[in-house]
Amino acid sequence: MSWYEWLGQSFVVIGAVIFVIAGVGLLRLRDVYMRISAVATAAGLGVAFVVGGTALVDPSLDDLIKVIIAIGLQLATSVVGGVAIARSAVLSGHRFAGTDTTDLDG
Repeated sequence: MSWYEWLGQSFVVIGAVIFVIAGVGLLRLRDVYMRISAVATAAGLGVAFVVGGTALVDPSLDDLIKVIIAIGLQLATSVVGGVAIARSAVLSGHRFAGTDTTDLDG
């Protein structure tokens, strides 16, 4: 195995660990806003590491182009999805759990 195959496999494992940590965060975090943060971070970083790692395991120019497109689309859609979920939580009147929000009141 070459060094970039090892690096690619390491990236895939790091991405999987990010997903596991986000899954634990969904169970342990207190309110919807914290959970959105965990999911959006996992969606952005986890997918980038997994897809980038698989491209390093079997590199080619076609795979590189697909990886760049996939990571770019995933980062854009995870941000939009996170904002949409947070906005719907705010509009439905969901409150922060145990957080001092007096600075947010204008």
